[in-house]
Parts: sequence; structure tokens; C-alpha cells
Amino acid sequence: MVQKYQSPVRVYKQPFELVMAAYERRFPTCPLIPMFVGSDVMSEEQSEDGCMHNIERRCKLDVDAPRLLKRIAGVDYVYFIQRNSLNRHERTLHIESHNETFSNRVIIHELCCYSVHPENEAWTCFEQSASLDIKSFFGFESTVEKIAMKQYASSIKKGKEIIEYYLKQLEDEGITHVPRWCPSGPSASSATSSSSFPSSSSANNNNKALAAPTLARPTELPITPSISITAPADPAASTSTSPLQDSLALACKEGSSPPSSLNEPTAGTPDDKLDADYIKRYLGDLTPLQESCLIRLRGWLQETHKGKIPKDEHILRFLRARDFNMEKAREILCQSLTWRKQHQVDYLLETWSCPQVLHDYYTGGWHHHDKDGRPLYILRLGQMDTKGLVRALGEESLLRHVLSINEEGLRRCEENTKVFGRPISCWTCLVDLEGLNMRHLWRPGVKALLRIIEVVEANYPETLGRLLILRAPRVFPVLWTLVSPFIDENTRKKFLIYAGNDYQGPGGLVDYIDKEIIPDFLGGDCMCEVPEGGLVPKSLYRTPEELENEDIRLWTETIYQSASVFKGAPHEVLVEIIDASSVITWDFDVCKGDVVFNIYHSKRAPQPPRKDPLAGHGITSPGGNNVQLIDKSWLLGQDYSMVESPLTCKEGESVQGSHVTRWPGFYILQWRFHSMPACAATNLPRVDDVLATLQVSSHKCKVMYYTEVLGSEDFRGSMTSLESSHSGFSQLSATTTTSSQSQSSSMISR
Repeated sequence: MVQKYQSPVRVYKQPFELVMAAYERRFPTCPLIPMFVGSDVMSEEQSEDGCMHNIERRCKLDVDAPRLLKRIAGVDYVYFIQRNSLNRHERTLHIESHNETFSNRVIIHELCCYSVHPENEAWTCFEQSASLDIKSFFGFESTVEKIAMKQYASSIKKGKEIIEYYLKQLEDEGITHVPRWCPSGPSASSATSSSSFPSSSSANNNNKALAAPTLARPTELPITPSISITAPADPAASTSTSPLQDSLALACKEGSSPPSSLNEPTAGTPDDKLDADYIKRYLGDLTPLQESCLIRLRGWLQETHKGKIPKDEHILRFLRARDFNMEKAREILCQSLTWRKQHQVDYLLETWSCPQVLHDYYTGGWHHHDKDGRPLYILRLGQMDTKGLVRALGEESLLRHVLSINEEGLRRCEENTKVFGRPISCWTCLVDLEGLNMRHLWRPGVKALLRIIEVVEANYPETLGRLLILRAPRVFPVLWTLVSPFIDENTRKKFLIYAGNDYQGPGGLVDYIDKEIIPDFLGGDCMCEVPEGGLVPKSLYRTPEELENEDIRLWTETIYQSASVFKGAPHEVLVEIIDASSVITWDFDVCKGDVVFNIYHSKRAPQPPRKDPLAGHGITSPGGNNVQLIDKSWLLGQDYSMVESPLTCKEGESVQGSHVTRWPGFYILQWRFHSMPACAATNLPRVDDVLATLQVSSHKCKVMYYTEVLGSEDFRGSMTSLESSHSGFSQLSATTTTSSQSQSSSMISR
């Protein structure tokens, strides 16, 4: 398996020419990289005007590996080939390196680039990407991967120190400016106080350190607007030393090989790169490999959601919840985004109107912040009549209220990040259990609590920084036994439980909350506006039938519908068009399986829809309807015609599009099961295909869709003005884009 690494953009607040002068000083030897024995210039060429300078080196590393492993591997040194391409006119340096030793067993490929900052030409950007593919290494493949990953991360940090070291050395020598190359002169390399670029003799010296440089092409990075941030940053940004080469050397030392978790380049626009200063200021200190995971997942979301992606803080929470396992984080994040979209959670703060009974009897509210700057939420659970609230409001209303609290928490974290000047991504919750008794263990109430915990855990991971449980009574262990299995282990580690008045002593509340804001009901001097609660009057109770209808209404208030698609049983939606030139728009997510999307036109009205045609074969469609409109006796091209080319959509894709109708009549939107083609090299079916046909579940797909028709009188001719897609993540995304369509187009997100 190929492991990939992608770095954020690292910014040096020095001009390109000065950074290049520092870069060249790493050669021929570098005291900060003792592993490198030296390097030989294999080829070198320079243009007549001195603008272009290309050099290729063979770099030699002394591998401090166990003698036994060296004998097994049959080598004493590890060699890398590195190619540098400097363009003084465009002010770029591209570096590409790969391993020569063990190239039939291990493939290491690195790309790095130094370039001028797009918004400040007096600054220099550095970007880096690398890949590692361990095919075989004498049975030490797994060990090689782990050791290489660890060494690679440390090498990246060391590389930054190397550039900073030589920049400081230049400054100590009084060299603070290197003139730019000018086409009118033979070469602008001769600086007033230093030389910008060495000739081939000095290039010869560039070998040792170059064995360490690990550089990457920036053009393949996913990027964020944060590159324009002017927050304080280190003068130097990233290294030119090649961590990958260091890591291969260390890997060989320990019976292992090069780095493992290297990031893949992702498609992005040049204005959209994450820079290292932005990450540190708004997201916190991340290891290089954690940065890589964030950039890769973010890049994947950019490709699949076309700009409608969550904020970086939110993506990072899901990565942390899965210990930066990108595949697992991507799975739960996509599920959460689909859930948010289906239930319009992004608009909850704008649309949710808190019932009066919650204002009066829900004993929770926001109260200043803790000592770390985290928003502080106080819940007086012991004073809350959970039974009364459930009987008066129902489980779904309580859940929606708790979701609004979490959405408000996300908003407050963003505000506090700006106020305190450091990343704040979670909040503190203080739960007062005074008054908790057996009535709180009322079974429907506990059921509602477990449901709320389940939804919050799935969709708001890593938002709870600390949970302070105060005045826990004897009955608390019973409640804890019921709810703890539903709480993530990482979350449970954040719980601090105090019995009686223990919270008042050393190690108690004052360690986490400033004394000035401790609520009055806990012995502090600060007035707290959290309601005191009390019993909900029975006159406010509602009948089970009323609650059930209310619950159904709450959670069916969505513009999206779900449908199941089976092999041989597509799902079809009828759109009747009275006026030509109307616009049919659609927005759908492929939740499960692969489908083919078609649009047909017919002058004839289809027969009443047939539902669940496979029921006779023992197949049903729970969790989504399945409707066919096109009669099997109809002939394509005679009874109905195709007006759009078929569109194959993969599982996890989000598709938005539109079609300008040419004729009145009946239009049918169809989602049908997509069968994988058999292997082209043979007429025999593949084993996977045969196994798939034996599983009914593999013949089922699920889509969540929304369609809308814009009348011709409302259409002004600009497809970019269509705003029919309601799938933006407004609360989680700084910007939400709409579909940009031509006369008939679909935008796919993978």
C-alpha cells in the first residue's frame, strides 16, 4: 500500500533570494545532518543568462544499522538521486528526489518547491509532498513503516531548524539582502553583501545536505484561504532537508525502511492552501503527520463537495476522534454531513424556536468561560424534571434543543478563539447533581438521554473538553452504569466527578474556573441565569398520540426524501412541465451503492406508480420508498426519450444539477442500480461478481434527493443564479457554493 504525505504551506518571512542563499549554505556539509556522508554532482547545466540552473546529485547516507541487518541487506550506504531546478526569473526552486538503493523493494518519491508568496513577494513559501511504497524488505516491512513514519516526522521539524540556522548565520554576517536576478545583467547572483547562487564548484558542495532535503511541488496541494493570514509566524518555514531520506536511513538501521504515513497531493485551487501559521493560530499544534491527514481529508472533501465543506476545526475534530485514522474519520464525517443535510441542522440556530416550557424548566445555560478560555455550560440536572419535560415535549423536541446547544457551542468556540488569540475547539460542561434521585431513572427519560448521547457522540466528537460532575449522590453510580457504555472512551477520560462538597477544596472547581465566576448556588459570588427548574405542571403534559405526531413532524421537516434502488427496480420521480423552458433542478446524495442517473421525457402520462415490485421475491425497501413509473411495455425512442446522457454516481457522491426543458410534458428522473462490468480480458465473470450476486444486500442502493422546478417566468437565463440546492453547510463552512450549471449539467462530488 502506498503511504502519502502532504505538508501545509510553510512561509518564510524573507525574500526568495535570501532563502535560497541560506539553502545553498547547507552544502557541502551540514553539522545538523551528521547522517549524510556526502554527494556527487552527476550533471549540471545553466542557461547563458544565468536564469535557469539545473543540477542532479547522488547523495550518500551512512546508515547506522545493526551489522546483521547490513549483512542481510548487503549494503553499507544508502543512495538517493536528487534533481534541483532553479528558475531565477520566476523565483522558484523545484526539487525531486527518489531512492536508488533498494529501489526494487522500496519506492520513495519526494517533491518540494520554494516559491514567492502569492500575496507578498517579500516572503517565500515552501511546500512538500512525498510517497512511500514498501514492496518487500526482508520480512521487516511493518517495522520499516513504523520507524520510518516516526523518523520522517522528526526530520521535517529538523529541516525547518536548518533553514532558520543558516538564515540566522546570514544575518550575523550582515547579509540581509540578496538582489533579484535581472535579465539585463549576466547574472544577478552577485549580491551586494553575499552571493545568491553558487557556480558549479559551489554546487558541488551542495551534496551532503541535499541528501536530506525533502521538497514538494506546491501545485498539487489542497489549499485554504488561510495562506493570507498575517498572524505572527516564524521567519523560516520548512526544510529543504529530505526527511524521507533520513527516515530511510534510520529505517535501515532498525531493520525497517522509509516513512509510512505520507500525504497524497489533492486537487485544490491556488487560493485554497492551508499554511502552517494558520494551522498553529487557529487549529493548534499538530504533528507533521497530523497536518498531512487534515490536508488530505480536506482535499478529498473539496473534490467531493465542491466547496461546501465543513470548517477546518470541524474536520479536525473527526480526525482526533479516530486518532487521525483518515479512512475511519472520513467515514463518520460523511455520515454526519449527510445527517446534517437531511435534518437541516446547519440552519437550526436560525429556525429552532425554543418552547416556553424549556425556557422555564430546562435547567441549563451558558455561563462565561473556564480558565482555558473554553465556553462554560452549566446543567443543573438534579433540579430538572426529566419526566415532566419528556411528557410535555417529547423525545425529539428535547433532542433538537440539545442539538441547538451544541451548535451554539461551536459558535462560541469560534468567538473565543478570536478573543483569546489561541485555538479553542471545545467547551467545558459543569453538571450539578444535587437533587438527583430515583425519579430521574424513569425509564422513558433514561431512554431519551441515551438517544441524545448517541446522536451527540456521532455528530459532535471532540467538542467536550472537560466535564465536571459535582455533588454526585448515592444514586449516581446507577445512572452512570446505564449511560457510560454509550460514551466514547476518550470522552470518559475527560470526566471529573466530585461527591458532596469535595469540589470546594484543592483540586476542585477553582482549578478549572475562576473564583469570580463560580455560580452562587455552588458557593460563589456570581449570579447565574440558569433556571432553577422545578416540576413541570401536569397540565402541560401531552398525550402519547400528540407526542408521536409532533415527533414525526419534527423529523420529517426536511426537503429531502429517501429512496431505495434495487437491481432491476429503479426509483423514478415524475415532474410534470406545463411551460417549455422551465428549469428542473436536483440535489441528491448517494448514501449506499453506485447508481446511474437518467432523465427521460414522455408526452404520455405514466400509469400510477408501482411500489416495491420486488416484494413478491421477498425483497422489501425499508427506510426508503421505491417507485417505478416507466411501463415495461414502453419503448425507448418511441414512447419516451432520453434527454440527458446517463450519469454514473459512486457511493458517497453529492450531485447537484439542472435541466432546461425544451418541451412540455412529463419528465422522469430515474436512479437505477449500477452493475459493475465484467473483466474486459475474459468473458468469464470475476469471483467478486459471482459472490456479489449471492448477496441480496449488494443489490440495494440508497439515495437521498430533492428536486424543484423553476418556472420559465422566474428564470432569468443565468444558470449560475440558480440557488435551488439547499445542501450547504452554513454553520460549518465559511463559504457555501451553489451549483454552477450550463444549460443542462450535473455537478458530481466524490
